[in-house]
Amino acid sequence: MEITFGKEYLNELEAEVAATRKCLERIPENLYGWKPHEKSMALGYLSLLVAEIPKWISHIVEKGDIDLGNFEHFKLSTTAGLVAHFDDNVRGAKNALQKVSNEELAKTFNLKAQGQIVLTSSKKDIIWSSINHWVHHRGQLTVYMRLNDIPVPSIYGPSADDRG
Repeated sequence: MEITFGKEYLNELEAEVAATRKCLERIPENLYGWKPHEKSMALGYLSLLVAEIPKWISHIVEKGDIDLGNFEHFKLSTTAGLVAHFDDNVRGAKNALQKVSNEELAKTFNLKAQGQIVLTSSKKDIIWSSINHWVHHRGQLTVYMRLNDIPVPSIYGPSADDRG
């Protein structure tokens, strides 16, 4: 049985899903507009970004490009809706990664803004970058959580809130 990069990325994705879901479940709707600094993104936007990055993966595999100018975003209103959106996006990413061949991952991906190409990469490399981007923003989300006294779940080991 051939090992594909898709299956390797699937393992990586699956390793991060549970902790990410635990974070998203704890984000209260009344703090969606909160920012730690005027230049920072709002907590609701950051939460949505963390929930949507798995959707990027299915788009990368299945469509070959993303245009930030018309990429459809979920309309954030409730935490339950946010978590359900995350779950849908993870299912889509898992499905795409289970099926994708190494040959498909060698093909070109284009990131666009209003039709203008701003980044070109192989699908393989941009998926890896997207998973790293996802983990980075989840880490940022845990800082926002800490600053708002929202218990931070265990991610790679116990958090200060999980020590009992």
